[in-house]
Amino acid sequence: MSELNTKGSLFIVSAPSGAGKTSLVNKLQQEVDGLIVSVSHTTRAQRPGEVDGVDYCFTDHKAFEEMLKKGDFLEQAQVFDNFYGTAQRTVEVLLSKGLDVILEIDWQGAQQVRNKMAEAVSLFVLPPSREALEERLKGRGQDSDEIISRRMRDAIAEMSHYAEYDYLIVNDNFDLALDQMKAIITAQRLQISRQSNAIGSMLVKLLDS
Repeated sequence: MSELNTKGSLFIVSAPSGAGKTSLVNKLQQEVDGLIVSVSHTTRAQRPGEVDGVDYCFTDHKAFEEMLKKGDFLEQAQVFDNFYGTAQRTVEVLLSKGLDVILEIDWQGAQQVRNKMAEAVSLFVLPPSREALEERLKGRGQDSDEIISRRMRDAIAEMSHYAEYDYLIVNDNFDLALDQMKAIITAQRLQISRQSNAIGSMLVKLLDS
């Protein structure tokens, strides 16, 4: 428990489809205390098994457009006929409570977030090879060859933006990639700016002459 109100850190995690980003983030949230994955708003229909407020905050187009007009979104994007967005107020409240927040977004969303919150720490997750990525996409058994080819093109376009990020992780070994993500979060939490707030009274006692 921090002695003062220490603001949390905002983490951006991006990756091409099939790189294992969601599995890594889910495991990270299970194993790291004080870490929250932000829940996005979307206008797409709720799918069987999805829970409103857990998987997404499901909303209609009119309500989404109203939020957009008011500037409520930290980032937003249109995918085909549906809209997705991260509510800035929600993120700010979580950070103010000292929680670390993860945004799972693409490179375009990451650019929007950096423009508004330059202190965000960004991670990009890569597959070990194109062959491994294609194998993972095919292994899902859900898509046609045409869709897989399109996903591969989209993945290559996404990966071309890796240099815009602070950290680069190759998900060849899941446990190793997970440990690397944990290390980045731990390092961020140990920065002087956060530690000075978290252990303020202890520092005063140590340095009191």
